[in-house]
Amino acid sequence: MSTHDPQHFAPLDSTAAPATPPASSSPRAAKQPAANAESPVSLGGRTRPEPDSDSASLAHALEAPLLAECQGRLSEISWFRSASSSSGSATGTARWRGEEGEAEVIVKLPLGPSEYRWTTELGRSDARSPTPRVFAAGLELGGYDLAWVVEERVRGEPVPARMREGDALHVLQAAADFHDAALRVRPAIERPRALDWQSSLALAREVCHAGAIADAQRWNEGVKKVTKALPRLLSRWNERPINAWCHGDLHPGNVIRLSQPRDDSHAGVLIDLALVHPGHWLEDAVYLERQYWAAPQLLHGVKPVSTLARLRRERGLSVDSDYPIFADIRRVLMASLVPAFLDREGHPKYVAASLDVLEKTLPHVA
Repeated sequence: MSTHDPQHFAPLDSTAAPATPPASSSPRAAKQPAANAESPVSLGGRTRPEPDSDSASLAHALEAPLLAECQGRLSEISWFRSASSSSGSATGTARWRGEEGEAEVIVKLPLGPSEYRWTTELGRSDARSPTPRVFAAGLELGGYDLAWVVEERVRGEPVPARMREGDALHVLQAAADFHDAALRVRPAIERPRALDWQSSLALAREVCHAGAIADAQRWNEGVKKVTKALPRLLSRWNERPINAWCHGDLHPGNVIRLSQPRDDSHAGVLIDLALVHPGHWLEDAVYLERQYWAAPQLLHGVKPVSTLARLRRERGLSVDSDYPIFADIRRVLMASLVPAFLDREGHPKYVAASLDVLEKTLPHVA
């Protein structure tokens, strides 16, 4: 794959201790939308048409208005469904004819409000961001309130899920560059919304009580301890500094290693901004780390949390002294929810590794 046709980050096969990607960074019952994801259905007073509730059908239906909106600069679009997109947007490839010549582009629609905001604000050339450059964008199409973008088709290779030496550092460098750029365009960070950890833990216990998970008794005991300690854990967690716009979906498939560094010197580009949210910077680091709880050898000795802390310091970004404690609380909270997400995080090796992390880390923070 030589362009940023988005790559699905699938679980690794069982021969190499798979690293299962987290379904969401927020507590929600299985089969519900990821908590940070936004519905692309409506952006204003009217809802978009939903032919067969299928983004691809919608894209084909609105291609003619989109071409007209771009005033002859956009070629015919080849649509495909991106398996890695967090937003469920339809995605297509095309060519853009601009003042500086022709360029290969990616077309996406519809986008939720947050993804549109971050894609367009960071997509400006003066943003110096490790994200795709945006050629055109809008909030209305064919008479509907619907967000769309035309962005550069990045030339390079996605970092593979089975990371090689140096890959983990490359992913974390992209995250640090993203944090830096996001703060430049949005210096004021919003407070994150409160999440219903109690209900998700209750669902996890139901799964344990039903014996629907290996080592159900150990899991039940671990989740029970977390539930008991939850008021203390959340009291401390809620004291964390809100000091970053987190990417929210930091996995190797979302980082494109450039064939040639761009003028802004970034060696990689971070794609898929549907889950960007306010938080503590370590949330991105733990998100990456826990994908490899069952296959730590694929990190090649890189510790995501401390490495991202160092990279942030190098960029002049804040790093609080208490971040190791907040990282352990995050690990405990996320590990304890694994039984509630067995449909998406249920690979036996990942489940077993998560239980080990929970039992090892909980005594440090409970």
